[in-house]
Amino acid sequence: MYLRDEWYVAALSLELEQRPLSRQILGEHVALFRSASGQVVALADQCAHRGYPLSLGTVIGEVLVCGYHGFTYDCAGTCVAVPGQDRIPSKADVRSYHVVEQGLWVWIWMGRGDPDFKKLPETPWLIESNEWSSVSGVARIEAPFHLLVDNLLDLSHETYLHNGSIGTPEVATTPIEVEVDEENQVVRVFRHMNEVECPPFYARTTGLEGKVDRWQDIDYFPPGYYLLHARLAPVGQPPLPDGNDDHAFHMKIFYGLTPSTDTSVYDFWALSRDFCVGDDDIDRFLEKMQAGVVQEDVDALTILQRRAEGTFEGNEVSIKIDRGGLAARRMLMAMYDEAASQS
Repeated sequence: MYLRDEWYVAALSLELEQRPLSRQILGEHVALFRSASGQVVALADQCAHRGYPLSLGTVIGEVLVCGYHGFTYDCAGTCVAVPGQDRIPSKADVRSYHVVEQGLWVWIWMGRGDPDFKKLPETPWLIESNEWSSVSGVARIEAPFHLLVDNLLDLSHETYLHNGSIGTPEVATTPIEVEVDEENQVVRVFRHMNEVECPPFYARTTGLEGKVDRWQDIDYFPPGYYLLHARLAPVGQPPLPDGNDDHAFHMKIFYGLTPSTDTSVYDFWALSRDFCVGDDDIDRFLEKMQAGVVQEDVDALTILQRRAEGTFEGNEVSIKIDRGGLAARRMLMAMYDEAASQS
């Protein structure tokens, strides 16, 4: 079961061009493209004629022409031309999806009804500005959505899985605090580390050396949006919760968690920073480092999924550091139950 009346990240903005992109989201095949005027479009990736993927078609101006028999669709999914006749069959249209482009990401509403724009996450840091620089990427993981949720809500794994980039011993040993906002459907996890080693990921970009104060504050908005507020500052000058601390370095680390099928998920990621803004070398370094971190997660979750499909037996054991992930599970389950009761 999927939560359909929600916004999910469908693509990176830079992925979309006039050549259509095929992506399976919540089990549905979607063709995404940018029309000649720049409009972002998402249509069901299946021609009404014989089911040929529209993502294999051609964008001509403001229409998409099927690559099999030439059925032609406008940006709303309305069939506007068919070969060999003037009359267009009444059932020749295809579904169109509501999409919103916000900076580096394109969001899609997977529900059948009108979209709830109040649910659309606000991501001003991902929009080009003079105050923040950003990089982004995407990976497909052959593992179910819930494994990625667990991974991101428990960052203690950084100490072991990412020890060459962002992990230090203190990430695993520092206690966390968890807040659950049922009304606004947010799970927050806080980990504030004082006088800890600055990992390579940050040392190479901030210029900080030796010990630092390092904060990790997570906001998870189920099902598909995750924001990590990463803050670093010299020892003795800790970051401030409101961000009003010019001496600190701030990075926003975003994840769009988009189920593809029951056993696969898209891991969209983006990093925004308020230091070294406009520095292309820092952009490339962070892009390479973050892609490596994500790949380590991809490999680990793929292994977990293979083991789950194999002969593993035993009970799952949870400890204190799992409280954020367990809270996310409970909130997601409540959302599933509510959706089921309304269907």
